[in-house]
Parts: sequence; C-alpha cells; structure tokens
Amino acid sequence: MARRANYGFEKRQKEMDKQKKKEEKAEKKRLRKEAGGSDLDELTGEGAVPEGDDEDDADSAE
Repeated sequence: MARRANYGFEKRQKEMDKQKKKEEKAEKKRLRKEAGGSDLDELTGEGAVPEGDDEDDADSAE
C-alpha cells in the first residue's frame, strides 16, 4: 500500500516560501527607498530608462 503524502508539511513549506518572498520584496523596497531609487535600479537593471528617450517618447505620444 502506498504512503499518503504529507499535505500539511507541503502546505507549511509553501506558506514559508511565500512569506520569505514577501519579506525579500519588502527588504528590496526598503533599500530602494533609502537609496533614492536610482542606485539599486542601476545595479539590477530594473526600471532603467535610457537617457534622452523619455523626451522623444513624450513627443510621439501627443
């Protein structure tokens, strides 16, 4: 007879992973806020907008 899976353990692991991800996201957000948003974005490459492109996009959107 096959053993039944331990669903309680799997659920706890999933919840712990979700909580860890949430804490990491909050830490990144806190660091970004302290750094003014520019330093962390340059390191990770997230949210970076090449200089000069924002003016060209504004003109073409009108």
